[in-house]
Amino acid sequence: MNLQIPSSPENPEYERKLAAMSPFEIKNTLGELAAADARRSTHTLLNAGRGNPNWLLSFPRAAFFLLGNFALEESDRTVYDEILGITASPSATGVAERFNAFLDRHAEEIGAKVLRHFYTYMTTVHKADPDEFVFELVDGILGDHYPTPPRILKYTEIILRDYLRWAMGGKEDDKTVYDMFATEGSTAGMCYVFDSLQANYLLGKGDKLAILTPAFTPYLEIPALERFDFDVVYVSANKVEKDGYHDWQYPKEEIDKLRDPSVKAVCIINPSNPPSYELAPNVLDQLVDVVKNDNPGLMIITDDVYGTFIEGFRSLMYVLPYNTICLYSFSKYFGATGWRLAAMALPQRNIFDDKIQALPQAEKDALNKRYSSLSLDPGSIKFIDRLVADSRLVALNHTAGLSTPQQIQMALFAAFGLLHHDDLQPKLIGMIQDRLHALWSTTGFTLLPDPTRAGYYSEIDLMVWAKKFYGQDFADYLQANYVPLDLVIRLANETAVVLLNGDGFDGPEWSVRASLANLNVEDYLKIGTAIRKILDEYHSFYLQSKKS
Repeated sequence: MNLQIPSSPENPEYERKLAAMSPFEIKNTLGELAAADARRSTHTLLNAGRGNPNWLLSFPRAAFFLLGNFALEESDRTVYDEILGITASPSATGVAERFNAFLDRHAEEIGAKVLRHFYTYMTTVHKADPDEFVFELVDGILGDHYPTPPRILKYTEIILRDYLRWAMGGKEDDKTVYDMFATEGSTAGMCYVFDSLQANYLLGKGDKLAILTPAFTPYLEIPALERFDFDVVYVSANKVEKDGYHDWQYPKEEIDKLRDPSVKAVCIINPSNPPSYELAPNVLDQLVDVVKNDNPGLMIITDDVYGTFIEGFRSLMYVLPYNTICLYSFSKYFGATGWRLAAMALPQRNIFDDKIQALPQAEKDALNKRYSSLSLDPGSIKFIDRLVADSRLVALNHTAGLSTPQQIQMALFAAFGLLHHDDLQPKLIGMIQDRLHALWSTTGFTLLPDPTRAGYYSEIDLMVWAKKFYGQDFADYLQANYVPLDLVIRLANETAVVLLNGDGFDGPEWSVRASLANLNVEDYLKIGTAIRKILDEYHSFYLQSKKS
């Protein structure tokens, strides 16, 4: 949907039309307005609309590129055509010895140190066969074979299990073994989950799917597509708590909506997007009570990409492992949105497999036919392997899977994140928190201390501050005279600041979402000033209206 930007974009008719679009599409229009304002004024364009971080972790990337050099040396051991560079696929025989000699020659390079640390960890802690492990790295980074197994490479899965066990709060759980499926970012995983739930009769048209809101917009939009057409139940954290402030947690009456057994599945982003708060301990306890006492068949899909920005984070994959499938993306923590790296984690004993086994015989027969090309016993295929097959319409299962070079970079990220977590996590959390406090410091608003806050985003509800600063009469004036989208339009058009409208995430109407990942501290000081400027401008309009 493309709308021509009018000469005066701050008008209700245009804003109402624009509000029908996804906030991520509105962002493009806001970007144009902000760029135009920057050209005609002294303002600097500040785009805090998207969550792409402005940092990256260079050491595991250095390891990746150095590993590539070694892999090329391995392929050059047999040359078919020297002029054109046609070489042979490497051999696993003796590759670990040659790898260690290569690392010795590059001992002073950061990439070699990362690779040596990873190699030592895998061969000592997991007793990995040295040649087999190094060959997976070499063959994988060259990308000369299909991913085998299609779901995930053997040693990549092992290091991902270890990393997620730390990152998702499973340090005390050494018994639950998770199967992993490497995907093209968590957005791909999101699509695969919905497709396979429907294909396997676990969630059908008209079935109730709950979504904890505010939520990443695609989670709101996908269930409404005609192919799914789920009956969506919204579980909202929008209620203002704590003396008129938002705490972005879920009241008991909202969580109680999940007690209805007809609610078959729930989608959760934890920590949330956009408020960026993890589920509080009492909310986790309520969810456990819901599953234990009222809705044991509830399927939980949790997207936990921001969990690493809270020290001691605990995912539902370890709180309610049997019921939960977890999506985790490497895009934010590692500054790797362009790599498209993520994994789905599902315990080897889980509700999805058990529900499939309990299906009526007619549906089992249909599924056996669907997957008959993959196994002589298609009924025994696990749900996570069905996800892999469904991602390629079953017929192309043998070519499924994330590309092997991507898997190797993901393995290096996971190893680095795990082996250096004591130093790395506080640094990244500190960067985010510094930016968060800079943003709020110039608004004049109060940021309450809260251990559940990740702070990767900040959702600011202007209506809360309109009431606190200027009273209920002014808040009523805003509601009566302006469209909520007017706020982000004014920010872009008058201050060259791009934020997203919070109501596009099913957040409060007058809220805005700011990403704390993609600008520097001094930029957030300016953004906070701009937000307060717009609120004060509304108040001046209100005072003029009272005079007239």
